[in-house]
Amino acid sequence: MVIMKRWLLILLATLSLAGCGYNDFQRLDEASKSAWSEVLNQYQRRADLVPNIVATVKGEANFEQETLTKVIEARAKATSIQVTPETLNNPEAFNKFQQAQGELSSALSRLMVVAEQYPNLKANQAFRDLRVTLEGTENRITVARNRYIQTVQEYNVLARSFPTNITAKIFSYDPKANFSVQNEAQISTPPTVDFGQQQQPKK
Repeated sequence: MVIMKRWLLILLATLSLAGCGYNDFQRLDEASKSAWSEVLNQYQRRADLVPNIVATVKGEANFEQETLTKVIEARAKATSIQVTPETLNNPEAFNKFQQAQGELSSALSRLMVVAEQYPNLKANQAFRDLRVTLEGTENRITVARNRYIQTVQEYNVLARSFPTNITAKIFSYDPKANFSVQNEAQISTPPTVDFGQQQQPKK
């Protein structure tokens, strides 16, 4: 009889947790971590491309040094930020990270625009291949980031809704940081490359 009561209590507790969203928190927490890992993988993929892009561009004798310097500095800043699991629950750290990635996106976009002024560089097969790879990586970043945004939105709605917000408080499932609308618009723009204009390189 005692054993039956014990199992009954366990069953009731399990049903209670399930009804209060405990299992959903577990599922979405893991899903958000997985989605975030993919975002980081794609950002790292882009960062790994930068040295090759810079090395190729340096081969163009008169290329703007300031543009290259900004790309190098932006990459250094973006890769210097240590990302930990706690970053997802720290809005300030998360914002710092996404701002650094946004600066790298802007610097790369500027580099690609300036590269349009150099016919020799545009004709360079290595540079063209790197440009295509970069564009593909930017698209992958957008897809990975959107998946993360959707997962975190589901998680945060669960954390703020009744009665699942009670479960969130009991088990410390705080709302997670997410990409802001302003920064999302800034960093979701792939580098702009227009081969329609034929300009002479700067002297």
